Amino acid sequence: MKDLSTGNEGKLIWKFAIPMLLGNIFQQFYNLIDSIIVGKFIGKQALAAVGTSMPITFLLISLFIGITMGFTIIVSQYFGAKDMVKVKKAINTLYIFIFASSILMSIVGILISGWIFRLIGMDPSIIPQAKLFLNIFLAGLIFLFGYNGTSAILRGLGDSKTPLYFLIGSVVLNIILDILFVPILGWGVWSVAVATVISEGVAFISQIIYLNRYHKVINFSFADLKFDPEIFKKGIKIGLPTGLQQTFVAAGMVALYGIVNKFGIDANAAYSAAGRIDNFAAMPAMSFSMALSTFVGQNLGANKPGRVMAGLRATLLMTALISLVVSFITVIFGKYLMMLFTNDPVVIELGRGYLMVIGSFYILFSTMFIMNGVLRGAGDTLIPMFISLFALWIIRIPIAYFLSAYPAIGIYGVYWSIPAGWLFGAALSFIYYLTGRWKKKAIVKFSADGKRVE
Repeated sequence: MKDLSTGNEGKLIWKFAIPMLLGNIFQQFYNLIDSIIVGKFIGKQALAAVGTSMPITFLLISLFIGITMGFTIIVSQYFGAKDMVKVKKAINTLYIFIFASSILMSIVGILISGWIFRLIGMDPSIIPQAKLFLNIFLAGLIFLFGYNGTSAILRGLGDSKTPLYFLIGSVVLNIILDILFVPILGWGVWSVAVATVISEGVAFISQIIYLNRYHKVINFSFADLKFDPEIFKKGIKIGLPTGLQQTFVAAGMVALYGIVNKFGIDANAAYSAAGRIDNFAAMPAMSFSMALSTFVGQNLGANKPGRVMAGLRATLLMTALISLVVSFITVIFGKYLMMLFTNDPVVIELGRGYLMVIGSFYILFSTMFIMNGVLRGAGDTLIPMFISLFALWIIRIPIAYFLSAYPAIGIYGVYWSIPAGWLFGAALSFIYYLTGRWKKKAIVKFSADGKRVE
């Protein structure tokens, strides 16, 4: 556990964010290795099936992800206030939510998976592979939810290293199983989903065993779990806007796939593969944003709002420099990155075009995420939700639809719509930050004389 309310702001955020960044990078290996193996050893149809399944999975679980963020903010603010009783109650309540929601999402997702693929116009020849892959993945959601929920709790407590260690082991196991199932045994795309579920299950169970033995705060036991209605209400109040935001973002990703599918399997495969690279490129901004949220939560909980501005400035500078490096790599080496996934020259060229367009604007993406990280850490999630919805549904998707309709632009219309959405999202988030209204949303409140107010 790490107290982020004392010490140099920039150094604290850097040291806290780097393990999270490494963890997020390793987590992306789940999708990356899956895509590389199916693309190289099964074909571009399988690559398209796996690639299209991912945003649909995100659509189904995004509400949970957002609500989990709400509980993480509660944990971080109570931890900053040194109220360990409330910290424990928040953890128990989150675990009960995790298990109930994972079972519900598995059932709902399996029932509607085939319908979603047909709705977005996926090539009928790919749907059976995609549906089987997705259904197996959804059947193991309890492991995914359990691991990610526990990792989120640890981050709220200032521990970003422990989740990394278990994630590395899980990724290594996933790679071994992928290689065993597909190149060696010659099994189909469904086996890649099986490998992922097994890896996530091992990560979650191992994590719980370790924490029960060695952690001072998290001692998991079904018999000891107690639901706190008041904390649950606070978690929903903070997390639901973020969850809805994530849901609409995921729905937007699926909608964009619906536009991409009009250009055929080659475009779908290219968009899927380039999207895996794009996910990696986005990891620094997302990791530093989560670190900044925890930093803001702890400092507001410790009644040190003056440290928030210093933390924000340091984080913007760090992510801007990282974004420039990432942009250089993706723009210059985009063709070679695409060759990791496929040998098809048409797919490679379409993916290279995506990376040249998107890669040039990562600094906009990082700015948007960092500004939202401050707001989330304060517990202000409603306005960021509306900003994200505006940037996605009013800017990005209409631009993608209309530009791609012109033959001279084609699939590049989808590509250009993405940084357009980032531009509006970053600008609106910065403007709202300047209003200062987010400062009033903290869970732990203080009077003018510095005394805590319940």
